[in-house]
Amino acid sequence: MSACYASPLFAPLRCWLNQLPDRPDAAAVDALARRFPVRLDSGTEVRFVPPQADGLAYECRVWESGEVETRPDNWHDFFNALVWLSFPHTKRAVTAAHVAAMRPAGEARGSVRDALTHFDECGIVVLSRRPDLLDLLRAFEWKRLFVEHRDEVIAHMRFVVFGHATYEALLSPFRGLTAKAVLYDADDAWFALPEEAQLAAVDARLAADLASGLYVRPRDFQPLPLLGIPGVTPDSESPAYYDDAWQFRPGRRRSG
Repeated sequence: MSACYASPLFAPLRCWLNQLPDRPDAAAVDALARRFPVRLDSGTEVRFVPPQADGLAYECRVWESGEVETRPDNWHDFFNALVWLSFPHTKRAVTAAHVAAMRPAGEARGSVRDALTHFDECGIVVLSRRPDLLDLLRAFEWKRLFVEHRDEVIAHMRFVVFGHATYEALLSPFRGLTAKAVLYDADDAWFALPEEAQLAAVDARLAADLASGLYVRPRDFQPLPLLGIPGVTPDSESPAYYDDAWQFRPGRRRSG
């Protein structure tokens, strides 16, 4: 496998990346999808097709025909396709919510679709069997979380990237790279599952929450500076790394 996938945050896609060329290959991804089909609620199989010029909205095309427009030799679309394979329930939920938010025809885009897009592009799920660690994350207590409680983070938290734009950015991670997080309490039973079963459980839970309308504004997600997660960059092994207030911002308290 290419060294560009070395980050531990690529773990949810690794089983697919191991079966593909070390470059974005839309045809190879579509062939993989034929071997491991993803179906919409209608039973239609998802296919990864070249961009079309008929003016049909992207999400509507997916929902009506299962066709996901995928540019050849394009990292962004390549990772989007792999997320469909890894998190099929959540991708279906995101697509359905987009289509529902477009009704009636001509409806303004609004905050619901903005929130869906934010998470679809840049989402991450953070799971912990230590609620106090999630509280530190919510409070933007980056140094307390990632330095003082580093061993606990490694032992009791997991970080599951969903957003395909985030995967693309992880090819060349940069200072300030931030994801939009959903935070979940997890139990020992989830931590004891094999990785494939862990991801399936996350997919089901996340899909149900998105379908329920739990996240309707971009600010409903928690900002998370990805380069602070232990193991993502060697720089984070130094406690002084977290003194960078531009990257590890204190955050604004918000109401409502």
